[in-house]
Formats: sequence, structure tokens, C-alpha cells
Amino acid sequence: MEKVFNWPGLGRLLVDSVEMRDYPVIQAEILLFSLEFILINLVVDVLYAAINPAIRYK
Repeated sequence: MEKVFNWPGLGRLLVDSVEMRDYPVIQAEILLFSLEFILINLVVDVLYAAINPAIRYK
């Protein structure tokens, strides 16, 4: 989104925060990125189990 529409977003905020040594913002960004990563992995696992019934838990 940042590159396509030239809107500053979370990536730019993280870079600016690192440059200004704004540690609370850096921690919040890392937490958000981590939660996003976990949520995406959960969704992929659930969808994969729905698509491929052979891997479902018994």
C-alpha cells in the first residue's frame, strides 16, 4: 500500500521510530507485526485443513 499509493504507513513509522529511538513505538510495531504473522499462519492452517481433509486432527 505504501508504494502503490505513496501513503506513509506502519513501515515508515517503524523506520522513523528507529531513527528517533522511540522505543515504545518500536515495541508496539513489533507486537503488531508478530500478531499479524501469527494470525495469518492460523488462517492458512485452518484453510489448509478445510481444503485437504487428510491432515485433519482425529
